[in-house]
Amino acid sequence: MEGPQVLILGHAEVGLVLDGQEAAIVDLVRDTYRRHDEGLTAVPRSVFLRFPDAPANRIIGLPAYLGGDDPVAGLKWIASFPGNLAHGLPRASAAIVLNSLRTGQPEALLEGSVISARRTAASAALAAALLTARGRAGAPAGVALVGCGVINAEVLRFLAHTVPTLRRVTLYDRAADRAAAAAERVPELLPGATVTVAPDVPAALAAEPLVSIATTAAEPHTDLTACRPGAVVLHLSLRDLYPSAILAAVNLVDDADHVCRERTSLHLAEQLRGDRGFIAATVGQLVGGTAELPAAGPVPVVFSPFGLGVLDLALARYVRARAEQLGLGTRIDGFLPSAPPGNPQTQPVDPQMASVHPQPRKEHP
Repeated sequence: MEGPQVLILGHAEVGLVLDGQEAAIVDLVRDTYRRHDEGLTAVPRSVFLRFPDAPANRIIGLPAYLGGDDPVAGLKWIASFPGNLAHGLPRASAAIVLNSLRTGQPEALLEGSVISARRTAASAALAAALLTARGRAGAPAGVALVGCGVINAEVLRFLAHTVPTLRRVTLYDRAADRAAAAAERVPELLPGATVTVAPDVPAALAAEPLVSIATTAAEPHTDLTACRPGAVVLHLSLRDLYPSAILAAVNLVDDADHVCRERTSLHLAEQLRGDRGFIAATVGQLVGGTAELPAAGPVPVVFSPFGLGVLDLALARYVRARAEQLGLGTRIDGFLPSAPPGNPQTQPVDPQMASVHPQPRKEHP
């Protein structure tokens, strides 16, 4: 007897499925954050594989489970090798495996870099919409992008949907050629926008009331004193801001336990202060209405998402379902072992048993 088939979806197929789906992706991210706040997820701590002779490189494993009407479980395995950029290769590469919740066997393998970038951008754009709707940064007419790589390009794509008042884009990257290339792409992502390239980080921070920081920084390198009063800062790369800047801001995260690890700016702030009282709320709490941020004031509000693996799996499930509808992907026979005739593995699984899962235990900081 042949073993179950495994569906393989490559980079181009994943991109084809996700193109033009920005509104649906933001809705999916919003719903996943809500479920996480309700305790319907299991999100173990990510595993960081580091290399003693190449400290800038890392590979991260993010296992997760999302419960509810259409549950999903699996793992994202994502590598970040910043040196790739000098050789014309993408910094990040990833694979996502989805497992059957009846048998535990892998059912699908998806190229994960597009999924990872777009769920990151969608979460940032959702936070920007939530925060600007609450009086911070008003109805911003412009955004400053610090770091001109793939992530901030995707952030701009999604901000065009969640913050439709944007008409200006300010760019900064320490590599002038990347900033110039990003400037050429802006009309595609935000048609009609005016584009300015800032000379340094402080100038970019001061340029607009909405800022997105997505760099490859391994250590903090800036504060937020140059920001406009009450600016909204999307701190996506997590290690750019001095701990003092975090402690002086209103802070929104996706999960306090996850983000206060691995020498992120928030981890350093926790070590400096001795607790996590500087974190005002999670984005899931804002979505679910179980918490509110302090009233708008002169200090910046900073969104620092660790990037929960459950978001990747929710989006991978969405990609898999749409790809099957469109007839995309390659099905592989023989990847999994076949069961001999009469083996209990060949018997149908009781649907009632298939719906029974251990209740996820949510960790609270």
